Amino acid sequence: ACSQFSQRSCEECLSNVSCLWCYTNNTCLDYPVRSILPSSSLCSLSNARWGVCWINFEALIIAIAVIAGLILVSIAVCCCYCCYCRRRSKSRPDEEEEQLARKREERRLQSLQRKHERKQKHDEIRKKYGLLQDSDNPYSRFENE
Repeated sequence: ACSQFSQRSCEECLSNVSCLWCYTNNTCLDYPVRSILPSSSLCSLSNARWGVCWINFEALIIAIAVIAGLILVSIAVCCCYCCYCRRRSKSRPDEEEEQLARKREERRLQSLQRKHERKQKHDEIRKKYGLLQDSDNPYSRFENE
């Protein structure tokens, strides 16, 4: 079926997807389905066209290989990145929890220190005005007398 498009044009030949156009002798050939690549005895890869006339078979194979390689590399990079993020996210909450616990403990200690300082000031004021029952203070308030 493809041989009837020989000596015509590449576009007419490639309108049928099972055809291969060879620029060396302007022939339209049946695509060799049994082998993935057409043999060089049939037509050289640089002169063979399949699918579109503006790109030769050799460039088409290289372009498809490069695109497939980029897709595989990007998938591998994404997988590695996701594994790295997952491992990092598992370790990070522990660090964050420890950091939060440390900060909480620091705030608690500061609060206790401020509370102790307030208590001391209040006790000093109570002693000054005789409101604190202190046995060593001679000026303490006498009750029930």
